[in-house]
Amino acid sequence: MTRIIAGTARGRRLAVPPAGTRPTSDRVREAAFSSIESDLLAHGIGWSQVVVLDLFAGTGAFGLEALSRGASGAAMIEKSRAAARILEANLATVGCPGGNVLVRDARQLASTPPQVQANLCFADPPYDWSARDLKDLLTRFADSGWVQPEALVIAERPAKDADCPLPDATTDVRRRPYGDTVLWYGRFEGPGPTQPRPPERPLR
Repeated sequence: MTRIIAGTARGRRLAVPPAGTRPTSDRVREAAFSSIESDLLAHGIGWSQVVVLDLFAGTGAFGLEALSRGASGAAMIEKSRAAARILEANLATVGCPGGNVLVRDARQLASTPPQVQANLCFADPPYDWSARDLKDLLTRFADSGWVQPEALVIAERPAKDADCPLPDATTDVRRRPYGDTVLWYGRFEGPGPTQPRPPERPLR
C-alpha cells in the first residue's frame, strides 16, 4: 500500500498501476522527506517556497507528498499514458492544488523551454538506467532551466550501483542506503537562487 505520509492529505492511499512502475516505499520516502525538511530548515526555506520536478513520476507519490506538505507546485513527468491516468486520479484523491501531470518522455522534454523552475528535483528512473544516463538527463534539465541554481536534487538508485548519478555541477553530495535502494542527495551549483516559477498547464 502506498499512502501520503504527512501534511493535509496524510493517510490518503494512492492507486498503483498493475505493472510497469516501482513505487518508492513509504519507508524510503519518509526518510527522504525527513532529510528534505532538515535541508529546507537549514536554508531558511518554507514548503510554500518549494516547486518540485518529479521525473519518472509513476504514482506521483513524491510530488504529491510534497504538495500535501505545502509545496506551491509540482510538475510530475510520466511517459506512460496508463500510469499517467492513475497519477491524475491520485492527484484528485490528494486534493492539493499546484500539481500538473506532463505525459512526456523525460529525455525528449529535458532540452525544451522550462515549464517550471524547480528548487527540488526527484528522479526515480527504471533500475536498468545507468548512473551516467541519469547524470546526463539531470544535467540537461538543469542546463535548460527546469532545475534552478541551488536546487536540491535527489535520485533513487539500486544499492548495487555505486556510481553517482547527479550532475557534475553538484555539491554536498550524500549517499544514503536503505536495503536494496539508495538515495543520492546533492545541491545543484549555480550563480544563486532565483524565484521558483510554479508549473504551467500540462503538455499533452
